[in-house]
Amino acid sequence: MKNKLLYFFSLLMVLVSCNKEANQQRIAENAKDAKKKKIIFENIQKGWDFYDEPINEATEESITIWVDLRAFMQELGQKPKKTISAYQQKSAAISKKAMVLNMNIPVLFDKPQIKSRISVLITKVRLLDMYIHLNNIPDKKVVQLVGEINKELATLQRQMDILTEKSKIPVEEGEDEMRRMLLDSARAIPNNTVMPTVISAATRGIINPNDARVE
Repeated sequence: MKNKLLYFFSLLMVLVSCNKEANQQRIAENAKDAKKKKIIFENIQKGWDFYDEPINEATEESITIWVDLRAFMQELGQKPKKTISAYQQKSAAISKKAMVLNMNIPVLFDKPQIKSRISVLITKVRLLDMYIHLNNIPDKKVVQLVGEINKELATLQRQMDILTEKSKIPVEEGEDEMRRMLLDSARAIPNNTVMPTVISAATRGIINPNDARVE
């Protein structure tokens, strides 16, 4: 009986010891994971710096007529705080604002070069949203994408400036009238007009002047 009790207490001590070691290991792993997440959060917080202001006065004036772009930049300017979850929510909001940029483009900017820049910008924003929602967040990639989004946004604004400046170039006096005249003349010429036959000098030389002419 004593041997059985001794065996039972020995087994109990082993189980308690193993459970204690497992708890200590779990606590150590949790602490390590928390430290890793803290570093990731601090890196993202430090690198989350979007260029949310127009690059110059011309762009600022242009953005006033592009409501969706203005809303997108305002969303960029609202920096999250405290938790990685806040950054994930902000990333989703930015992505949502970016997705509508190619739907209501003002006539002045509804050009291929603008649309191509918007497509690239949307791709970068969606990648950012995807990476920051991963279980193991690649913080360096997130920060890199923030920089790439800033670059694409600056390129888009420069393209907008070019189109804005071109729209301000005055049309030379009489240029519009000349264009209308040319267009009217082209429309007035029927498609089945028969061009006069040109007789070469050699052919004219063999025509008999005494032949009867058909009037």
